[in-house]
Amino acid sequence: MTNLTESAASSLSTSLWTKNDAVDAHPEQIAPVDGKSYVSGDRSVPLRHVTIPAAFSETVSKFGPRDAAVFTDTGKRLTYYDLDREVDAFAAGLLSLGLEKGDRIGIWSPNRVEWLITQFATARIGLIMVNINPAYRLSELEYVLNRVGCKALISAARFKSSDYIGMIQDLAPELENCDAGRLQAAKLPQLKIVIRMGSERTAGMFNFDQVAAMAGPAQIMRLDVISRELDPDDPINIQFTSGTTGSPKGATLTHYNIINNADFTVRTMRFSESDRLCIPVPLYHCFGMVLGTLGCLTTGAAAVFPGEAFDPSETLQAVSSERCTALYGVPTMFVAMLDHPDFAEHDYSSLRTGMMAGAPCPIEVMKRVVRDFHMPEVTIGYGMTETSPVSFQSSVTDELEDRVSTVGRIHPHVEVKIIDEDGRTVEVGGRGELCTRGYSVMRGYWNDAEKTRETIDPGGWMHTGDLATLDERGYCDIVGRVKDMVIRGGENIYPREIEEFFYRNPKIAEVQVFGIPDKKYGEELCVWIVLQPDASADEEEFRAYCEGQIAHYKVPRHIRIKSELPMTVTGKPQKFLMRDAMIEELGLTV
Repeated sequence: MTNLTESAASSLSTSLWTKNDAVDAHPEQIAPVDGKSYVSGDRSVPLRHVTIPAAFSETVSKFGPRDAAVFTDTGKRLTYYDLDREVDAFAAGLLSLGLEKGDRIGIWSPNRVEWLITQFATARIGLIMVNINPAYRLSELEYVLNRVGCKALISAARFKSSDYIGMIQDLAPELENCDAGRLQAAKLPQLKIVIRMGSERTAGMFNFDQVAAMAGPAQIMRLDVISRELDPDDPINIQFTSGTTGSPKGATLTHYNIINNADFTVRTMRFSESDRLCIPVPLYHCFGMVLGTLGCLTTGAAAVFPGEAFDPSETLQAVSSERCTALYGVPTMFVAMLDHPDFAEHDYSSLRTGMMAGAPCPIEVMKRVVRDFHMPEVTIGYGMTETSPVSFQSSVTDELEDRVSTVGRIHPHVEVKIIDEDGRTVEVGGRGELCTRGYSVMRGYWNDAEKTRETIDPGGWMHTGDLATLDERGYCDIVGRVKDMVIRGGENIYPREIEEFFYRNPKIAEVQVFGIPDKKYGEELCVWIVLQPDASADEEEFRAYCEGQIAHYKVPRHIRIKSELPMTVTGKPQKFLMRDAMIEELGLTV
C-alpha cells in the first residue's frame, strides 16, 4: 500500500501523532449547559476524512520497520512492511477470484493472523467484511450469510468444539462436487466462494495461502487504482448485533466511522508508535478490530495477540514477554488474570494504560488493576456496535471513583442527550434514554430500512436503549436498560432472539428468557417454558435442543418448565416477577 499517490499521502499529514502531540480528549469545559442533559464533544482536533488503506499507507511509510502485529501463540511476527506485503498479496488474490468493490465477504474465525490480513485486504479493495461470531452455530451462520448476501466466506477449520468446515458442509453439501469458487448451494444461494485456513485441502474450497499466491501483475497493478477511488463514507464492515425484536441485525460501518473512533479512543490513552497493545478480546467485535487493530494503525503502535481466544495464562505471558504498555479486556478477564496462580511470576512494569469495557467494573477490581497490573492510566469505555463503538471514555487522569462509578465523558465530535418517554431532554441528573449523534453513528442496518428508522430518528439521533444520567461535570452513568438486554461476561444478549429460537420447537407454547444476577458473569440467562397441551419434555431435552444451533453463551443456564407465566391484565409477560422468583429459588443476593 505504500504506492499511493504523493498527494494522497500529503492529505494525511496531520493524521498521525506522537505522545508529545497528545491532547486530552476530555477538556474540563466539556459539560452540560443550561441545566439540560445534553453534551457535545471537543472539536479542537479535526476528524479525518480518509479511508483505511490511505491511513494504512501512511503508517507503513512512517513506521514500516516497526512491529505491526505479534501472535505469541504461534510465534508469527509482522512488521508494518511485512503486513503491507501480505495484505497486498491477499487483496490481489481476492481480485483474481472476481470479487469487486461492495461485495460482502464473511470471516468466521477466532483471533488469527489471517483475520488481521483479511481486515486490511478487504478494505484495500472496497469489499465489505462481514464479522461472524466464532461462537455461532448452524442456524446463525445460515442467517447472517443470507441476510447480507455474502458472495465469499473465509473460515478457520475449527475452533474449540466448533467444526466450522463441517458446519459449512452441512449447509452447503454441494461443495463436495463443485470446483472451488463455483458453489451453487440451495441454502446459501448467494455464496460462491469459500476460503479455508490451514494446509488441509477441502473439496470445493480454496486455501487461504493459495489465494494469496493466485494474483498476477494485472491484479497487483489494480490495487492502487481501486484504493484511490474509494470514499471514506463507503461501507466497509458489517457487524451483527442482536435485536430485542428478533434476529440479529447487520450494523453497517464506514471507513470514516471506525478510523476516527479508533483514533480518538487511543488518543485518550495517549498512544504513540512506542506503545504495544495486548489484545485478548475477540477481533470479530468492535473492541478488537476497531479499538484494537485500527487503534494501533492510527498511531503506528504494535498489536500483540496472546492466542485465538482469551486465556488468562497466555495473556499474562504475552504482556510480560512482549513488554506491552496497554491491555484491553472486560472486567471478568481482568479478574481471571489477577486471580490466576501464575500472576506473581510475571513482570508487568511495562504496562501503563488500557481499557475496560463491556460491563461495570467493581472498585476493588479497579484498585487491583491500577496497583498490581501497573496500569495507573487505565480507562473505562462505553458504546455500542452501531456507534463504531465508543461514545464515552474516562480520561487517564480521572479519579478512581469516576472510573468505576461512571463511563467517563463524551468523546470528541459526538453529541449525546438523555430523553424522557416523550422525547424531551431531561434535566442534569435526570434518568432517561441515552441518544447519540455524530460521525460515529452507523450507516444503518444492512437492507433493513424499517429497523434503521426505529433506531435512528429523523434528527440523526441513535437511540441506544440504555438508561443513563449525566452529572454537572459531563460524566455519564449507565443505570439500566430500556429494553431487557442481558450482559453476560461482556456479551450483549437479547432475550427475544433466543425466545424466537425456542419457539421453533413444536413442543413449546410460551417462552420467556431473562437475566438474573451472577457473581462470575454479572448476569446469567434463565428461560421459563410452557409446553403445548399433551406435550412432555424435561429441561435436559431443551438444553440438548440448543447445542450446536445457537452460541454457547446464549444457551440459558437455568431452564424451568412452568404451567403458566405471570402476565399483566393486558397479556404482557412480567419478567421482573420471573426474575424475582428465580433469585429466591436460587438463594441469590442482588
